[in-house]
Amino acid sequence: MELSYRYRRFVLPCLGIHPVQGPPSEQRSVTFQDLETAVPLIEKYKDQLLAIGEVGLDFSPRIASTDSQKDEQRQVLIQQIVLAKRFNLPLNVHSRSAGRPTINLLKEQGAEKVLLHAFDGKPSVAMEGAKAGYFFSIPPSIIRSEQKQKLVKQLPLDCICLETDSPALGPEKQVRNEPKNIIISAEYIANIKGVSVEKVMEITTQNAMKLFPKLRMCLQI
Repeated sequence: MELSYRYRRFVLPCLGIHPVQGPPSEQRSVTFQDLETAVPLIEKYKDQLLAIGEVGLDFSPRIASTDSQKDEQRQVLIQQIVLAKRFNLPLNVHSRSAGRPTINLLKEQGAEKVLLHAFDGKPSVAMEGAKAGYFFSIPPSIIRSEQKQKLVKQLPLDCICLETDSPALGPEKQVRNEPKNIIISAEYIANIKGVSVEKVMEITTQNAMKLFPKLRMCLQI
């Protein structure tokens, strides 16, 4: 939040509880206690937030190896969907190894404003989200990910956004990613779709502003 105050109209904050908690060496599945700690902050800053996130499900075996952990993740996500609907905020959603369960849960709970970031599921599952009006953001790692390439081939351009997910998901594995690499996503999508980079930039910008209306304040549109 301090960075958003320091760089007004340039940095817009999101707050949410990620399904993976703890430092890299001690990562674990999210709990209700994690959520209880965060909710007061989300409520306090709700008017300044661009979205609630990053939230979601992570069913990677090293994170959620039991049904009870997966169920607790689902309940934590449901509570954050409720918050997003109450505050009329979009959701930025993580869904690693849980593409179908995440999209099914979002639809069941009536989530409408959704960005599925770096979606790693099947294109057919993503299309179910697209039909529900959800957006999918594509990182620079698309140049080395056959799954992301297949995803972009099937998804219509009007439900695609750009992201870098810096410092992760860059064009080179295990090399620090940077925001400037977003152009790599745009260029690769343009190549797959057979359109100009300018067209991809125009449509994905329109998509982002549709999903995140507060962006218009930054772009003075």
